Amino acid sequence: MAKTAVAYKEKMKEISVLSLICSCLYPESRKNILGDFEDMDIKPINKRASGQAFEVILKPTSPVTDAAHCITSPPKRDLSLDDIQKKLEAAEDRRRSQEAQVLQALAEKREHERDVLLRAMEENSNFSRMAEEKLQMKMEQIEENRMAYLAAMMERLQEREKRAQEVRRNKELREALTA
Repeated sequence: MAKTAVAYKEKMKEISVLSLICSCLYPESRKNILGDFEDMDIKPINKRASGQAFEVILKPTSPVTDAAHCITSPPKRDLSLDDIQKKLEAAEDRRRSQEAQVLQALAEKREHERDVLLRAMEENSNFSRMAEEKLQMKMEQIEENRMAYLAAMMERLQEREKRAQEVRRNKELREALTA
């Protein structure tokens, strides 16, 4: 049963979809296409609403066809101890080469991570320094503005004091003249 299933699968691979489609479209040429296979019979079944149906019947296999389908593997040559040793050395070299590539990739990755970390630390340092300088300038500006404000207030107070003394003096002079 397994042999017939395998044979069936192989034959179904041989039948192209194009030939089946052609047989559906051109029924007169279907008889030629369906009869081309030596160890298989294909019989059309009544047409159905979904499309065309076929019945595939496999003929019993003959010893001639078995020999044609059987593919022999190439003869194995005897491996000597030197050949085996060479193959093992080649495999070891490939393994070492692969390990070296992996280690190199890891080293490059670590180097990149270190570069990124250094750049981030440098940027952080620059940002901190710039923020500190900005804060220092702002504090100096605030101090200058405060000193200017205090100086302006003192000047206004002195002007008021002068004006008050002048008003007092004028008042005293008026009082001295009226008295």
